[in-house]
Amino acid sequence: MIKKIFISLIILGVISFVFLWTMFSKGIDNQNRLIIFLKETIPIKYSKAIRDTLFIIPDLKKRNEFLSKQVKKYEQGLSGEIFFEQELNTKKKKNKYYIKEFFLPFERLDNRLGWAGEENSLRAHYIESVGDKVMSISGKGKTIYFKKENINKKKLDQKEIKNNIKEILRKNSYKLVGIRDLFIENNKVYISLQHKDQKGYSVSIYRSDLNFKKLNFELFFKTGEYWNSYNVFSGGRIEKFKDNKLLFSIGHSAVKHKPQDRNSLLGKIISIDKDTREYKLISIGNRNPQGLFYVERNDLVINTEHGPKGGDEINFNFRDKNYTPNFGWDIAAYGTTYDDKKIYKMDSHSKYGFDEPFKYYNPSIGISEIVFLSERKSFDKKNYLFVSSLRAGSIYIIEIDSKFQKILSEDKIFFGKRIRDIEYDEENEVFFILFEHVPSFGVLKILN
Repeated sequence: MIKKIFISLIILGVISFVFLWTMFSKGIDNQNRLIIFLKETIPIKYSKAIRDTLFIIPDLKKRNEFLSKQVKKYEQGLSGEIFFEQELNTKKKKNKYYIKEFFLPFERLDNRLGWAGEENSLRAHYIESVGDKVMSISGKGKTIYFKKENINKKKLDQKEIKNNIKEILRKNSYKLVGIRDLFIENNKVYISLQHKDQKGYSVSIYRSDLNFKKLNFELFFKTGEYWNSYNVFSGGRIEKFKDNKLLFSIGHSAVKHKPQDRNSLLGKIISIDKDTREYKLISIGNRNPQGLFYVERNDLVINTEHGPKGGDEINFNFRDKNYTPNFGWDIAAYGTTYDDKKIYKMDSHSKYGFDEPFKYYNPSIGISEIVFLSERKSFDKKNYLFVSSLRAGSIYIIEIDSKFQKILSEDKIFFGKRIRDIEYDEENEVFFILFEHVPSFGVLKILN
């Protein structure tokens, strides 16, 4: 009897080892329930020890593959060569997609620094299409472009665009913390730039005429807000809006009570007049808005924002109501502090006078940019939100009704790679994606 139990335990151990080895070597979905359970159960110091001993071979294999890819990226320079192609099913196998990735000539994200590493602030990159071209900017301010038609070739043939960002930093004695977004409209290029000076950390918008030879940026909008220490809650998204205005998101920057203070821009989404540069509050009580999208036909501002530990949100803001929503931060949140303290109003937003999110994710997915496709643009004449994520390495596909009131279905595409930016290109009927790890430019097309 003892011998049978012993043999059974050995078999169970072997099966468990093979199962975990397979998951580890092929990539892990951080939203998998088993993975979430293991992460919450096993202390970090022990999980790292297991990774560095029991699974050292697949870990080293992954590192070697990654380093080889990095060497190839630097050797090919600005060619933007294609290096990955694959067909993917959604989780529910409703639709099939095809993804291909091209090298971008920017620095890779360094996972060893952790999600709050300041150096990684310079390694968050962004994309924007304009006419027949696609432009991209690195976290350090390097700008490139390529012809959109090149997505159908083996390389993007990228060209560098000179700019005066270093001159701006030198002239003002600024230390660059990182670029926070790139936006192009009406032959104007806008970037949000986070810097550090003698007063502390701040974020502002700079604007240049569109020019593929050189971009000469000038200060467009200064928030005038400062915070004392580095954090990842700066916001910085720029998006189109109505009446000759832009939308701009500003994070709470870990400054307590400011998101509820209407005299502060921290924890807000604002509109900025492109001529007068005057601003108005669009929403307050925001934590760290990472995605912005304006639906002109419905006069709707959609934003995504990171929750604390849990509670990433998708928020709807209908502007025809002539009302400034308050999304509750830093009083209400569907999550806890990172050390699991329940200091927020977690049971409800509306109960305490705040606006409810359209949807929230618990556990957090590391929510980032969002795209809305109406029935006029989608492949099956339905309304969809495509929500990109950092932590979960996925695009979440949410079908909604025409009145933006109900979720009709949900699905997701798992890539296993952090997604910083996403945009839909109507001309080619594809999504452009900025993957962080390599980094790379992805082209995603539905095959159904």
